[in-house]
Amino acid sequence: MRKQYHARQVGPDRHVWDVHRLVRLAASRPSQFVPLSRLREVDENWWYQDNTVVPTPRSFADHMRLVQSTDLKHPIILCSGGRLMDGMHRIVKALLEEREAILAVQFEKTPDPDYINPAPENLSYDDEDL
Repeated sequence: MRKQYHARQVGPDRHVWDVHRLVRLAASRPSQFVPLSRLREVDENWWYQDNTVVPTPRSFADHMRLVQSTDLKHPIILCSGGRLMDGMHRIVKALLEEREAILAVQFEKTPDPDYINPAPENLSYDDEDL
């Protein structure tokens, strides 16, 4: 799996989680199918929130390559409040396949973030095996 992070605004701070760590933490949790209609993120701007990232045909194609190569046997990861922390490419694949639900793991307590307000250039994207 390529190195990636999940980030979200929490009050005035930007919380950032290492997705590899989230996957490890989620591995021991039970999974269940959740309706795609329950996931608010399917109708939100997910990949292009940063003003420096422009939705070009090339960037769209890059995401579609990831959607094509993803495997729906791996559950998406939800925080304790039901918000997505990992798995948008799997969600898009499920939507394209007109599925009603997707396999998910939901934390009872959202893990603490790995970083708060990090400078983007300080986040490592070196490959790491899970």
